[in-house]
Amino acid sequence: MAFAESAGSSDSLPSPEPAPRSERSWAPLLAVCAGYFMVILDVTVINVAVPVIGRELAASLTGIQWITDGYTLVFAGFLLTGGALGDRLGNRRIFCVGVAVFTVSSAACAIAPNPPFLVVARLVEGLGAALIVPGSLALLQQAYPSPAARSRAFGLWGAMAGIAASAGPLLGGLLVSTVGWRWVFLINLPVGVACLALTLRHVARSPRCYARAPDWPAQCAVVTAVALLTAALNEAGRRGWSDQFVLAGAGLAVLAAAAFAVRERLARSPALPPTLLRSRALSGGAVIGLLFNFGFYGIVFTASLEFQHQRGFTALGTGLALFPAVAMTMFASVLSGRLSRRTGDRPLVISGMLLAASGLAGWAAAGADPAYPLLVVPMMAAGFGTSFALTGSTATVMGAAPQAYSGAASALFNTTRQIGSATGVALGGSLLASATDYNAGLRTSMTIGALAYLTAAGLAWRCVPAKPQRRAAT
Repeated sequence: MAFAESAGSSDSLPSPEPAPRSERSWAPLLAVCAGYFMVILDVTVINVAVPVIGRELAASLTGIQWITDGYTLVFAGFLLTGGALGDRLGNRRIFCVGVAVFTVSSAACAIAPNPPFLVVARLVEGLGAALIVPGSLALLQQAYPSPAARSRAFGLWGAMAGIAASAGPLLGGLLVSTVGWRWVFLINLPVGVACLALTLRHVARSPRCYARAPDWPAQCAVVTAVALLTAALNEAGRRGWSDQFVLAGAGLAVLAAAAFAVRERLARSPALPPTLLRSRALSGGAVIGLLFNFGFYGIVFTASLEFQHQRGFTALGTGLALFPAVAMTMFASVLSGRLSRRTGDRPLVISGMLLAASGLAGWAAAGADPAYPLLVVPMMAAGFGTSFALTGSTATVMGAAPQAYSGAASALFNTTRQIGSATGVALGGSLLASATDYNAGLRTSMTIGALAYLTAAGLAWRCVPAKPQRRAAT
């Protein structure tokens, strides 16, 4: 692929400084994963705390919704902006700025005296998250350039998502029931400080491409599209898919996406060049990420409702009930990282998606109100399969992007995953709310998730390279 016109000459891309340690060093991986863990944890940990927050701060229903959804909207909407800034100004610099913003805004959330203050702090926290995530993958690719080391790093990075998402309710329940809801945010402070210190000390400076001026009209269009779509999906779970607000939000999101596509074709320095998007590996890997996030976050959300509302589990009990899925993510990520150098990415993604599909199909086939032990193996299969496939799909997307667009490729991958998560949660909530029989709605949700996994497996067969990729040429 040729990107000379948009990326600039090689002189505009100075080589990064050599890493202080060899690829065997864990320090860059720990730094990046710590930042990513904070971001994903804050998506789920708030769900347990928000009822208590609403009571103590006397928040209205609208205020409670914004405390929960405001973070997600800003996070999803500004991911591509964060990726573009990282490519232009250096991914390490933008990553560190994001960690600092996230840490300071977490402290502001913890001391919030009223709901409006907390909502604004959560919006700023979402902006920090949008700066952290695109740079995280780009920094791992920079620190671990060999395919084997990079696959192991991507595997552990992906495991952080599953662990943080599933452990959020458990950790939130522990903190709220012991030291209070403010510690849901205060826990980010030591993690953020350690992440910043490790990054500045052990992660090499990133190359910059000042020749690529940010395309602000395109950035505004994509922010508008993703924010409107995420808002519409969130509201679909509450209002129903035929609600006027949901339909209007989805329609406006489509118009904003069309405006983004037109602008990208006309821009001299597009954020996502059409040539890059025509890469089967990159665009296919992004869609695979959307599908498996749809399935995984859908099962986490619907299972949480099942355990709390139907079985009477506490928040802490729900976190423990979901632990089998969490426990498998770390094991699967380590295993897939080790196997990828022998098998390539395609077998891992396909087998992971098939295993996850079998897990959700097993839950759907377990019948009405199955005993909890019958659900342990399906949850383990879904957690293992999703994490097993995430390593290969991440390596596929990042390997297909040239260095000058590593931040943009990471942002695209994570934006599609965020859309998949929001869609899975919204559809799961809508099915449970609209079904005449709760158990029938739950089984329908699991069946749709299994079909999404099967679709991802078929797409992986066509789009994921059979052998490990080396970074695309600039």
